[in-house]
Amino acid sequence: MTDITATAAAPLIDTRKPRRFMPGWYSVAWGSAILVMLPVLAVFWLALFPTENIWPHLADTVLPVYIRTTLLLLAGVGGLSVVIGVSTAWLVTMCNFPGRRLFEWALLLPFAMPAYLIAYLYTDLLEYAGPLQSFLRELFGWQTARDYWFPEIRSLGGAISMLTLVLYPYVYLLSRASFLEQSMSIRDASRIFGCTPLQSFYRVSLPIARPAVAVGLSLVSMETLNDFGTVDYFAVKSLSAGIYDAWLNMGNIGAAAQIATLMMVFVILLISLERIARSRQKQFNASDRFRSIDRYSLSPLKALLATTACALPVLLGFLIPFLVLGSYALPRLDQFAEADFLAHASHSFTLSALAAVLTVAVAVVLAYSKRLYPGFKSLTLATRFSSLGYALPGAVLAIGVIIPLATFDNSIDAFMREQFNISTGLLLSGTPFAIVFAYCVRFLAVSTGSVESSLAKVTPSMDMASRSLGLNPLQTLRRVHLPLIRGGLLTAVLVVFVDAMKELPATLILRPFNYDTLATYVYQYASDEMLETSALAALLIVLVGIVPVILLSRTITSTRQSE
Repeated sequence: MTDITATAAAPLIDTRKPRRFMPGWYSVAWGSAILVMLPVLAVFWLALFPTENIWPHLADTVLPVYIRTTLLLLAGVGGLSVVIGVSTAWLVTMCNFPGRRLFEWALLLPFAMPAYLIAYLYTDLLEYAGPLQSFLRELFGWQTARDYWFPEIRSLGGAISMLTLVLYPYVYLLSRASFLEQSMSIRDASRIFGCTPLQSFYRVSLPIARPAVAVGLSLVSMETLNDFGTVDYFAVKSLSAGIYDAWLNMGNIGAAAQIATLMMVFVILLISLERIARSRQKQFNASDRFRSIDRYSLSPLKALLATTACALPVLLGFLIPFLVLGSYALPRLDQFAEADFLAHASHSFTLSALAAVLTVAVAVVLAYSKRLYPGFKSLTLATRFSSLGYALPGAVLAIGVIIPLATFDNSIDAFMREQFNISTGLLLSGTPFAIVFAYCVRFLAVSTGSVESSLAKVTPSMDMASRSLGLNPLQTLRRVHLPLIRGGLLTAVLVVFVDAMKELPATLILRPFNYDTLATYVYQYASDEMLETSALAALLIVLVGIVPVILLSRTITSTRQSE
């Protein structure tokens, strides 16, 4: 929401007035952007100049399977996410039915459930030896699997279902925000011309919300590309699984980089779609956004259907997995006293906290540099470059991180051996530093967006006042801006912290030997059919993830008055 004070004060101050150039801010901003870009450049370099080029072999054998499976995965998850996200967002925004206020925030709860975790839980419930099929066999007297048909959970369809259950909130979140911001006058005009509520949705609300839906779809697609735990557990041959297989199983990092480069082509297309959608989204503004929404009253049957439609995603995407996970974890609460569990938890919290603080610090430098020199397009370019990390799947990012760090380590080690006959070993690669660096690169876009949004709400007159009092830019940032935007900073820290806690692909590849986080601990045991052993660690990840869900719900609800 645009800050009224800032809007009123802006015409009095020329924020684009040239300021005395300070190379320090410019250098730090571009230095940060270059560090973030290193993994991307490293992947391209290794893909073009691999030690052993097996690209022709990949193209003739597994690559077509990887591409076809990835496209089917993207189409399935994206299509189902749009259907669930848009329909539930419109229902809770525009209609009155039992449980509407509950579903406004409950539909975001699957955000807290990592995709790989829900895959493990439903496999445990739905496989042949699971409780559901066992119950059906006992109920109907079936003896073997030949006596009945049951959908195979470990399949491409199963992966699409699991990913949809936890990723549709991206579409729901942005669609609901768009519906809340739409003008009620336009909807009322459609009703005057004889449109039913459903026709009004298809002809008015949905076309206006289409850019927001496209942005949500692009985010869902990027998260689908990033997933490794689900596709690996279900033996789905996607590009993400192919990178892991080429690097760790074949021992060919060049082949992994080549697959990663192809994967980035998908990412570039998704980013282009998101940019186009966002530029179109600026065309639609509600002139009566502070008017309370006059919701449709549904008949008893339609109200029941609306409640069911909103309850199913919450039930399947959060409630059932959470209850099952809780039942597994309760008998194992004594793990809190075990040294290994405490070490894994300590690793997760420490790495996530470090990444969150460092990421937000870099975001502040980038956003504040843009504010200091709004006329410097190169700073805007640097900020955009630094945001590319979020679009990189974790497996791709891991390759990009390990290449420059390993090059640095090898160069230092060779120098020390030659000059002093001392081996320095691994200084950066193969250490927790590599994981923290990967987290910072991947989640910098999240924190930069939050910081820029908060800084935009601070009226430029505050900068002018601090300068008139003799404060330099660093003092102005420390004494004026940071206190004013601390809410946005805390939100950015929290979101990055939770995202880092759940990150699996990059952590799994970059972690040192015998060094586990809660995410890798859950992955190892669950993939070995020992989910109960890791249930407490999984439950801890989910509970931490609920916090940003609450913040997101409060943020989008506050964009418009409710009745």
